[in-house]
Amino acid sequence: MPAHRVKPAVFVFMAAKQIRHYLQFNDFSRDDYEYVLERARILKRKFKNYETYHPLHDRTLAMIFEKHSTRTRLSFEAGIFQLGGHAVFMSTRDTQLGRGEPIEDAAQVISRMVDIIMIRTFGQDILRRFAENSRVPVINGLTNEYHPCQVLADIFTFYEHRGPIAGKTVAWVGDANNMLYTWIEAAHILGFKLRVSTPAGYKLDPALVAPETESAYEEFEDPNVACEGADLVTTDVWTSMGFEAENEARKAAFAQWCVDADMMGRAQADALFMHCLPAHRGEEVSAEVIDGPQSVVWDEAENRLHVQKALMEFLLLGKLNH
Repeated sequence: MPAHRVKPAVFVFMAAKQIRHYLQFNDFSRDDYEYVLERARILKRKFKNYETYHPLHDRTLAMIFEKHSTRTRLSFEAGIFQLGGHAVFMSTRDTQLGRGEPIEDAAQVISRMVDIIMIRTFGQDILRRFAENSRVPVINGLTNEYHPCQVLADIFTFYEHRGPIAGKTVAWVGDANNMLYTWIEAAHILGFKLRVSTPAGYKLDPALVAPETESAYEEFEDPNVACEGADLVTTDVWTSMGFEAENEARKAAFAQWCVDADMMGRAQADALFMHCLPAHRGEEVSAEVIDGPQSVVWDEAENRLHVQKALMEFLLLGKLNH
């Protein structure tokens, strides 16, 4: 019998797809954001209409948590599932990352087993080092320095209620934390005005503010003045994760930075109020404001789900036309 001839293997080499990460708000352009916001609108509509849509069928999201979470874990886990994929929860307390494995090594291993990674950690440098060694997109679920997914959800919420945010005025009242640094980047990229009021001793760190963004915001000593004529007033807890030891000192320093009805009354009559949650009524915001008619905090919380679905779809599939 003639021997079977085995054809030589043919290898086709394709140019590696460029990996895009989302580590801070300025990783995307205005055009990127216009696309992602519109995709979020489409994906939210599909969700509300119970339309099955699985563009990420069989894709896996690794969620790495060093900080506690409610909204971030739920929104990412539900989001990848709704897009047809799967989520793997990883806590640094339960993995080798918590036992001293180098970040670079962990990134090499984890990124060979999944399609996309979300990390919620302390320092931005940890996130950067991980992304530099990852073979798949990495998303910032929160760091001490930035919280881009939350600000993206906030801007989408404004978009839903009031249309484009370009040319509008946003007032930030409270701590110079990861939310504020992200709002500054957003104002610079999307073309809105940011008015900032923080107590003495809790001002912006110049090292975290890029020189090109300085024209996008203005600082005010008096939070009431900062809110005058604003289209959106937003705040956050006085004590972020990792600063609990300062809680009592912060309560005293921030006493005049509570967003109450009088402060909201200085903004536009149709101004919105936002808070990324969890909130402490009677501290950074009064109950009558957060539970009042100008508050959109529940839409804001839900919209983490929809913008993150649009974000994951964009990072993995690029721009779609359907």
